[in-house]
Amino acid sequence: MKREVKILAVVLSTVLAFMSGCSGIGPSTIARDHSDYTGAISESWKRKMLLNMVKMRYGDVPIFMDVASVINQDALEQEVALGAESGIYNGSTASYVGPFFRAGGKYADRPTITYTPLIGDRFAKRLMAPISPNVILHLIQSGFPVDMVFRFALNSINGIQNRFGGQAKAHSADLEFYPLIQLLRKIQYANALGISARKVDGQENMVIFFKGKPTPAIQEEIQDVKRILGLNPQANEFYVVYGSSATSDKEISIQPRFIIEIITDLASYIQVPSAHVSTNRVNLTFKDEPAVSIPLVPLIQIYSSPQKPEDVFASIHYRNHWFFIDDNDLPSKRVFSCLMFAITLTETGIPKEGIPIVTIPTN
Repeated sequence: MKREVKILAVVLSTVLAFMSGCSGIGPSTIARDHSDYTGAISESWKRKMLLNMVKMRYGDVPIFMDVASVINQDALEQEVALGAESGIYNGSTASYVGPFFRAGGKYADRPTITYTPLIGDRFAKRLMAPISPNVILHLIQSGFPVDMVFRFALNSINGIQNRFGGQAKAHSADLEFYPLIQLLRKIQYANALGISARKVDGQENMVIFFKGKPTPAIQEEIQDVKRILGLNPQANEFYVVYGSSATSDKEISIQPRFIIEIITDLASYIQVPSAHVSTNRVNLTFKDEPAVSIPLVPLIQIYSSPQKPEDVFASIHYRNHWFFIDDNDLPSKRVFSCLMFAITLTETGIPKEGIPIVTIPTN
């Protein structure tokens, strides 16, 4: 009897040690789930945007879907049973104590993802409204090349038209546009282009100014920019206004594109299969042929292939072909990322019910 009691005590001590060593699984899941869902939502967003670009190029109906919420429930259930039993010992009626120990566990991971279609007023506010000039300048201020931002986000600057590839109103850029943005890029890289916000009559106004002590070569390029834009050659600060033309020689007027226009224009760069063009499934890729001294690189390069590509930044399957952005194409990736930033910044003031919410209950 004493031996069985000792065994029971040992088992009981083991069980208590096991239970005391168990802790909540909640904290340990945060880093894993946060990283996994962030990566998955990011990848989904890229694929969704690329798919809508391709669909719009083919005249198909785009569908914009937001991840409204992500709820992931982790549960760990443990079962421990400890007891004793009696029985007949050696054929006699003498009883004995026989300890037993039983343990088990079950882990469950139950994700629930909610999607919200972008329709009605939310669609109009996010995609059918022009980008604020402030958003465009903030993108430049954050480090994006000024020529890239102006190529994809502007319809015109001081009346000088940018290229647009949408079939309904496709046209080449004005002759001054590409020389202008090339000059601005050189000035930006020389750290002589500045952007600031100033309040006038309680309203925030963006200002573009030329700063520092530029070299004679950069100073000459600054004067060329002023000449092309019709700016005061003696001034160094210019207020940015919304519109197709400036009202004075100390203003720079910019006419931003709608988000839907940006997507349409970027879609015009897609290299579609020639078989789809010959069968009138899609229009031929629009080519801009400006009179500039250096070859103009496409703003973004999106390829198509009947085989699934490897080493891609983003890819989707549509009409038995793969459409993709090469992961080695840094300029195209930068343009695509800039589009995502522009959409995010444009969402200011839009109801926030569409913003992804990650809720992770843990037991």
